[in-house]
Amino acid sequence: MNHRPRLADLLRMNPAPGAHRVALRAGVSVGVPLLLCLALDRPEWTLYAAFGAFASLYGRHVVHASRAIGQVTAGVLLTAAVLLGAVVSEAGSAPWMVVGGTAVVALLGQLVSDHLHWHPPGPLFLAFGFGAVASAPPMADSLWVPVGVAGAAAAFAVLVGGVGAVVRRQRSPWVRPEPLRSLHSVRIAVAVVIAGTIAELTPLGHPYWAMVAVLATLAGSDHHARRARGWWRAGGTLLGLIPAAVLLALDLSPVAIVLVVIVLQFVTEVLVGRNYGLALLFITPLALLVGQLAVQRPAVDLLVDRGVETLIGVVVGMAMVSLEVSREERRRPDPS
Repeated sequence: MNHRPRLADLLRMNPAPGAHRVALRAGVSVGVPLLLCLALDRPEWTLYAAFGAFASLYGRHVVHASRAIGQVTAGVLLTAAVLLGAVVSEAGSAPWMVVGGTAVVALLGQLVSDHLHWHPPGPLFLAFGFGAVASAPPMADSLWVPVGVAGAAAAFAVLVGGVGAVVRRQRSPWVRPEPLRSLHSVRIAVAVVIAGTIAELTPLGHPYWAMVAVLATLAGSDHHARRARGWWRAGGTLLGLIPAAVLLALDLSPVAIVLVVIVLQFVTEVLVGRNYGLALLFITPLALLVGQLAVQRPAVDLLVDRGVETLIGVVVGMAMVSLEVSREERRRPDPS
C-alpha cells in the first residue's frame, strides 16, 4: 500500500468555515496579554503569557460549554507546563531534564488529548511550552510569576472564546471521552526522547524545536496524514525562515513585534485548517519573534537552529511512521 502523499494533497486548500472567527479570537487572546506585559515593562514575561494564551487555539470546531471545558482544561495544563518548565529553568536546565521532561509532558498530554478529543490534537503546545521555558534562563524571582502570568493569559483566552458562543447563542453536543490509549502515548514519548537526544548531541541551542517537530509530524490521524504533515513541517518551516529572516533583520521595537505577532497569529489560524504547510510560512516567524521578545538571541543562530532542528524532528517522525507501517504490513495476512 502506498502511503506517500501526492503533491496535489500537499498543495490542496481545504475548506475551513468560520476560520476568521477563530483567527480573531486567537489574535486578541495572544495580543492583549503580550501588550500588557510590555506595558508593565516586563518583556521577559511574554513567554509565559504566550503559552497561556494558546488555550484560545483549542475547541475551534465546538461552541458553548464544550469549547469552554476544552479551553479551561488546556489552559490549566498549559499553565502547569509553563510552571514545570520554570522549575527546570531554575534548576539549571540540564539537557536530560529538558528532554526527559518534554517526553513526560508529551506522554501525559497525548493521553489527555486522546481522552478529551482535543482539537488541535496532541500535546504539541504543552511540550513546546515546557521546552521553551525550561530552556530559557530564569526570568522571574518567584515561581508564582510564570503561574500567574500564564494562568491569567489562559483565563483571558477562555473569556474571549466564550464571547462568541454567547453572542451567537450556539451550543454543541457533549463529546464523550475516549478510553486512554497508553501505547500510542508511549510511542509519542519515545519519539520525543530520540529527537531531543539527537538535537542535544549537536551544537545547536534549541533542542525542544526538534521535539516539537516530531510531535507535529506524528499529530496526523493516520500514516498518510503523518507523512503529509512531515513534508509540510519540513518544507513550510524552511520557506518560513525567509520572512522570519526579514522580520528579524528589521530590529523591530517590542511593541512592533507584538503587533506583527498579532497579525501572524491571525493569518496562521485562517490558513492552518486549509493548508498546514502554507500556515507554517507564518508560524515560523511567529515562533521566532515570540521567543526573541522574551530572550534576545543572534538572529542567524535562531534561523539555523530552527531549520536544522526541525529537520531532525521530521526525520525521526517519518522514521517512526515507516516503522509502524512495516509492522502493520508484517501483521497483515498473506492473501496467497
